[in-house]
Amino acid sequence: MNDIIANSMVGLSGKANQVSESDFAISESLLPIKARISIVNDRRKAWQIYKKLPFPSTKDEAWSRTSLGALEKSSFQFDFDQQKASDISDDIVKPVIEGKQAGRLIIQPGKTSVYLDDKYKSAGVVLDDLFKINNQKPPVFPGRVNNLIHPEDGKFAALACALAQHGTFLYVPKGVKITEPLHSLFWNDNDHSAVCSRNILWIEDDAEATFVQEFASDNKKNHTQFHAGILEVYVGVGAKLQLVELQSWGKEVWNIMHEKVTVAQDGNLSWIFGSLGSKLTKSFSSVDLAGRGAVAKVSGFYFADGFQHLDMDTEQNHLMPDTTSDLLYKGAVTGSARSVWQGNILVAKGANGTDGYQANRNLILSRDARADSIPGLEILADDVKCTHGATVGKVDAEQLFYLRSRGLKEFDARHLIVEGFFEPIMERIPFRDVQERFRTAIFHKIDAED
Repeated sequence: MNDIIANSMVGLSGKANQVSESDFAISESLLPIKARISIVNDRRKAWQIYKKLPFPSTKDEAWSRTSLGALEKSSFQFDFDQQKASDISDDIVKPVIEGKQAGRLIIQPGKTSVYLDDKYKSAGVVLDDLFKINNQKPPVFPGRVNNLIHPEDGKFAALACALAQHGTFLYVPKGVKITEPLHSLFWNDNDHSAVCSRNILWIEDDAEATFVQEFASDNKKNHTQFHAGILEVYVGVGAKLQLVELQSWGKEVWNIMHEKVTVAQDGNLSWIFGSLGSKLTKSFSSVDLAGRGAVAKVSGFYFADGFQHLDMDTEQNHLMPDTTSDLLYKGAVTGSARSVWQGNILVAKGANGTDGYQANRNLILSRDARADSIPGLEILADDVKCTHGATVGKVDAEQLFYLRSRGLKEFDARHLIVEGFFEPIMERIPFRDVQERFRTAIFHKIDAED
């Protein structure tokens, strides 16, 4: 890796290009292009797009409230497989799902472990590291994989398309119903490590699954990391997916995600997103309701403290008639933290009978914390029902006074109010152990500011 960085970079044209101070210390030689099948239709094309696109700045509308100015790009090393496999935190490695699991995948530097129940293996279910599967012959990829997120979607989407070497791959064949939950953990804990991941969940027609996808690392002080990730999900005709996505990165991790879910005719998606970690997270999450009768229920919660910065863009795209979406994001900020949520409901031309709802609720717990909430609607069809709402407020003084008058100390009263604020989201999480982990994390965040 050091030799790669030290040498001049050779571009697609064959001409030498020195590493720019405003770019990561990477070159085309890092492209994993020897696989039997390219996960991206053309990694070289993705690399070209990455090199052409400028780094986002606050002059760009999507990044107007999030600055990458403090990101020391040249300090990161993109050599995930050459780094040592670090110990996974006990709180993370223990099963997050009580009872039996249908399968579990753990990806960490230089090491991948996977378990899948034999009855689902024999039914054609595949759970493994995406790029291990990519090298198998014959391939197991359905033909439509790769059509959701493209290099043109942004600088970091192009980076992940070009360089991603690991990620979750789940394939559930037509009609297969997985009755126990599956779990995937992507773990990285090496200082100044940079990694790109590509994660694909493919649920074929009339299939069903419950999946927990987690990204995590230890919360070590001055332990800087960078992650650019892609999550692509397809829910087939009449299929059902319950997806729980947890972001538990340490507080020195820069995390940028591009996520897209396509729901086909009469498909049903329940997507629960929780974000408590990272130094900075910028996520672009969209749901395409691409078939008549498609339904998506999206729930998110986040809690930022200290100097954390969490910025989330969400899209609910109603592309066909008689589709339904329901989005609720709830967040709290304390210390000098900042959260940003910007959401949009699009109703395409001809998508009559759409029922779309979005709401964002924010709780400000300190004087220097800030939350921005920007809902939006774009309606190009008639006979639709779309509503949105957003609130930003402090702890209710009357609630606090009432609890104090009943003998609770102020810390306990504030904790009870915050817990109650998040409870509607917590109740949507289907696993008690996951609920308890995040209740504990919320408690510690409040405690740290007292």
